[in-house]
Amino acid sequence: MAVATPGLFRRFARNRAALLGLIILIAVIALALAAPTLYPRNPLRIVGPAELWPLQDPRFPLGTDSIGRNIAAIIAHGARATLLIGLFASLTATLIGVTIGATAAWFGGWVDELLMRLTEMFQVVPGLVFVLTIVSILGGTVQNITIAVGVVSWTGIARLTRAEFLTLRDREFVQACRAMGMPDWRIVLAEVLPNALPPVIVLSSLAVASAILFESAVSFLGLGDPQVASWGRLVGEGRTLIRSSWYISAVPGVAIMLMVLALNLIGDGLNDALNPKLRNR
Repeated sequence: MAVATPGLFRRFARNRAALLGLIILIAVIALALAAPTLYPRNPLRIVGPAELWPLQDPRFPLGTDSIGRNIAAIIAHGARATLLIGLFASLTATLIGVTIGATAAWFGGWVDELLMRLTEMFQVVPGLVFVLTIVSILGGTVQNITIAVGVVSWTGIARLTRAEFLTLRDREFVQACRAMGMPDWRIVLAEVLPNALPPVIVLSSLAVASAILFESAVSFLGLGDPQVASWGRLVGEGRTLIRSSWYISAVPGVAIMLMVLALNLIGDGLNDALNPKLRNR
């Protein structure tokens, strides 16, 4: 099954909500790429009076925070960290989940039993608690947060991959490959995995949104890297001024909401495009 086909893009384009999500995502990516040009200096430096409201000063279109930092610069540079953590955490979770799910389904028996019990062990621990524990031990760098989020987000992908492999491993085309003498690794990588990927791709796109929420929560609690601009940290820093200067928390909060909404809309669009049961909906 070819994942990237003209028909896929046509089906995706029929979902207007998914197109809206894609436009929002492209806008955030453009903002992240333009951040060094728009705000070449450190976005965390103090540049003006504290608690300037949005549009009060044309130099600071989104206002300043409680100590006089430019919120627009933090939003722009924070988009870079948010996208990188979301993308690489999702990639990490996908690699772990696909590997474990495919191995469990393909070999079966005690291997399947062992790996599924391992998956359940990870599932019983609340994700945020697990992430906070890992970050507290390893430190709050961007790399450690990415690893922590990836390590706790793979279980759903593993279960879905296992289910797809179980439905495919005894199909006729797999039996034909075995009859031709193809080694197992080649059958898995060349024949089974491409057919199992479409639903995994949908879940991986949703994992990006979950990773962004995890990162925002970690930064909100003050465990993120203080040297990196973060939307979640700005929300946390503005919560003490929620009565007098609510915009400090509201602006990055809206940015997080739009980003997560966009990714979920894209995930829904991919599901409509890749799910054969929904193609004629």
